[in-house]
Amino acid sequence: MLFRSRRPKNFPPGPTTLPFFGNVLNLSVDNPLKSLEKLRRTYGNVYSLYIGHRAAVVVSGAKALKEALVNKAVDFAGRPQDMYANAIVEDRGVIMADFGHKWKEHRRFSLMTMRNFGLGKQSMEQKILGELQITINNLEKNTGKSLKAQVLFHNVASNVICLVLFGKRFDYDDEFMKKYVAGITAITKQLNGPWAFVYNSFHWVRSLPLPFTKGFQIVTKLNIMTSTIINEHKKTKVPGQPRDFVDCYLDEMDKRVGDGTSFSHEELLMSCFNLHSAGTDTTSNTLLTAFLYLMTKPHIQERCQQEIDQVLKGKDFVAFEDRHNMPYVQAVVHESQRIANTVPLSVFHATTRDTELMGYSIPKGTIVIPNLSSALNEEGQWKFPHEFNPENFLNHKGEFVKPDAFLPFSAGPRVCLGEGLARMELFLIMVTLLRKFRFIWPVDAGEPDYELVFGITVTPKPYNMMVELRATQ
Repeated sequence: MLFRSRRPKNFPPGPTTLPFFGNVLNLSVDNPLKSLEKLRRTYGNVYSLYIGHRAAVVVSGAKALKEALVNKAVDFAGRPQDMYANAIVEDRGVIMADFGHKWKEHRRFSLMTMRNFGLGKQSMEQKILGELQITINNLEKNTGKSLKAQVLFHNVASNVICLVLFGKRFDYDDEFMKKYVAGITAITKQLNGPWAFVYNSFHWVRSLPLPFTKGFQIVTKLNIMTSTIINEHKKTKVPGQPRDFVDCYLDEMDKRVGDGTSFSHEELLMSCFNLHSAGTDTTSNTLLTAFLYLMTKPHIQERCQQEIDQVLKGKDFVAFEDRHNMPYVQAVVHESQRIANTVPLSVFHATTRDTELMGYSIPKGTIVIPNLSSALNEEGQWKFPHEFNPENFLNHKGEFVKPDAFLPFSAGPRVCLGEGLARMELFLIMVTLLRKFRFIWPVDAGEPDYELVFGITVTPKPYNMMVELRATQ
């Protein structure tokens, strides 16, 4: 028997729910984004679903998203509690922490530390360009060969965040980092899999030896691995002279001894896990999307290269500041982010108090799903909402413009911590590689498949690329 609507008075409308399962049958497992878009057309930009027994409100479209995440930021800045994602990270780390003192302390510290390590300054640029040189050397040795794009971009993104966190890079075949990345990948699959839904929906199963227990085992292994790096830092660090994020955190812990601080070894472990996983997949998946289109739309690649050659003439290296003189390249970078749509449903929010949104009443503790994807391809917000076209970010004079609906990093107090780093990486990596190489879709690769694979982060299907050195640089 179907439930009669359990929705409170003036709660956003939505489909009829099933006992125990809620609205799980309304969502496609392979690509829930299509299901959510279908429900949006039926119920509007603010509607409700049930995840098992728990009510969730889906917020779609640039106007409703800005209303929730910016105008009513505090009301919508919580995180859902008592879910598999919280249990996996032991309610620690800056991403999953609920809105409150601990989250504010750790977010403020993380932002300040990222800035101090040169975001927007030359030191971070040098780290990214140094890592890129290793990639360039590798590509030069393999010109004319078919290369796995996924491995290439994942290696660069992973090492850049390792330089920020741990002050060191790892060889691409380093066993430690291979195991670390494999562990993070496995957890991502667990969080996005059916057993996470079972854990969230049925409390009585949590003590049973079911497949979701694998996630806890993997986190334990990752914590042990991260602890070895932290313990090395403890032996070699000089107080007040931090080399990286871990040193800064250890200094902060020393300063706060005895003051009831939320800073701890366990929080540091989870912050490293959070920042590495969030900072690797999103950047590498955006680069994968960018180069898929640059190869299969060579006129766009050529126009980028013309602009790069003109602006960088006589310069050895690109600088982040050069973006202001490259409107077309800027447009391509941003269009890659829009189409890549790497975190389409953001990280789920929760209401911190009873509130209202677009005329509906939403009680405290309600799960809120920001459908960022809906803004990134919203009709009326973009010139070409459903195709890869840099003109989406150029005005009639050819100047770079950023529409309000561009929300790949979310918005408000929970906006992505690594936005500054990601923007710098994407620009420097794309410009440096396009200046040096021409990227070619392999002849034997068949027709390109632009369909994205849905997960906690969205990614293009694996593909190969060929490179050749450009004659003029």
